Amino acid sequence: MPAVQSVSPPDAVKRILPWLVAVAFFMESLDTTILNTAVPAIAKALAVTPLSMKSVLASYTLSLAVFIPISGWMADRFGTRRVFAFAIGIFTLGSLLCGLSTDIHTLIACRILQGFGGAMMVPVGRLTLVRTFPKFQLVRAMSFVAIPGLIGPMLGPVAGGLIVNYFHWRAIFFLNVPVGIAGLILVYLHLPDYREKTTHPLDIIGLILFGSGIALLSYVLEIFGEHRLGTGEVLGLLAISAALLLGYGLHAARTAFPLLQLGLFRIRTFAAAVSGSFFTRLGIGGVPFLLPLLYQEGLGLTPIQSGLLIMPQALAALSTKFFMARLLEKVGYRTVLISNTVILGIMLMLFATIGAATPIWLIVLQAFVYGALTSTQYTSMNTLAYADVPGKRASNASSIASTMQQLSISFGVAAAGLTTVIFIPDRLHSISGEMVRGLHESFLALGAFTILSTLVFSRLKAADGAEETLQKDIHLG
Repeated sequence: MPAVQSVSPPDAVKRILPWLVAVAFFMESLDTTILNTAVPAIAKALAVTPLSMKSVLASYTLSLAVFIPISGWMADRFGTRRVFAFAIGIFTLGSLLCGLSTDIHTLIACRILQGFGGAMMVPVGRLTLVRTFPKFQLVRAMSFVAIPGLIGPMLGPVAGGLIVNYFHWRAIFFLNVPVGIAGLILVYLHLPDYREKTTHPLDIIGLILFGSGIALLSYVLEIFGEHRLGTGEVLGLLAISAALLLGYGLHAARTAFPLLQLGLFRIRTFAAAVSGSFFTRLGIGGVPFLLPLLYQEGLGLTPIQSGLLIMPQALAALSTKFFMARLLEKVGYRTVLISNTVILGIMLMLFATIGAATPIWLIVLQAFVYGALTSTQYTSMNTLAYADVPGKRASNASSIASTMQQLSISFGVAAAGLTTVIFIPDRLHSISGEMVRGLHESFLALGAFTILSTLVFSRLKAADGAEETLQKDIHLG
């Protein structure tokens, strides 16, 4: 049954709605990167090692992955305005509590709360746009709100460096509070309220099985190699995690309205795009965590300098949006994804050549090329996922794709941390030369894994996504 609203949104609401959703997108995307350059400073303040901070980064994205699947159901059940306001409120409260945290465990818990709010903001904001704008206006609106998702990662590393250098690391979180309060006011004044007359029951059992299985798996990946638990205990936790996820798979097959409709993986292009995205991001997802460590701990640069060296990645990512549709139309998804993934893995390995004698211009060039390659990869995978998905199942496909994306980012940070544990034992953390060598070996390992992920894309056919690229080309005019 279609979504209903008591009053059709006036033109004034249509003008302000994209700005409102864009601000929410900006807050969520900025928060995923602003901490990266502040990791060493926060670790020092909380009396932990910088490598221990990976759990602070991973907990936020993991929380997003666990709770994104229920965002659509909540919007249908309680209305877009109420859920969007609730999401901003929770995100703002989580930010405030993060800024007040005095130890790493409290900070992790508050980051999970932040992630719960962020999980509702982006999908519900996108859903509101889809239900407000007719199709001929939707492309322009969606393109507009996508810009902050690119600007946020670009400003995040520099903003984090500036705040740590001139203020205090807590200000990183306090920055969200006034923006969140203003957002709450604007939501109640201008956000349309869509809801369904009837909704299917929430798959609570599925949420428990999937959420606990994924959370446990992420925890095992995080602590693996840190000697907190014995081999038997680690294997036991892995077995429990696998049993929970298998239980969810069996439950989803017998449930009319599962949390995530896994039957979509029978669509070849969807399966290749989503699983390929997952494995590729495992390799490159930890780069935002490793590069600041290399620049600050290894090369002795300041947080601001570190942020400025990362910034070209986002600038390059923004520039690729102007030619992506034409590239995919001319070359095809299969060729682009296979070749780009290989080159991306090689670029990861080239980060292992960065040392104290490396010229700044070469580091900037590597960052720019890497940013262009990652943007090409993400755009290709994200659009291919919907190439053969029926329109009525697009929202379910979006939930799975968004969930897998956030999981891969969280697991990517865990994988990066795992490689550093293997290559940089605790006794070597205080030795700069050993730190750099270990980080170089981590980049080599992650680069090799990224290249291996091309095997997933080999399932694609040359003509896959051809209709999708033609439609994108028409839309971009």
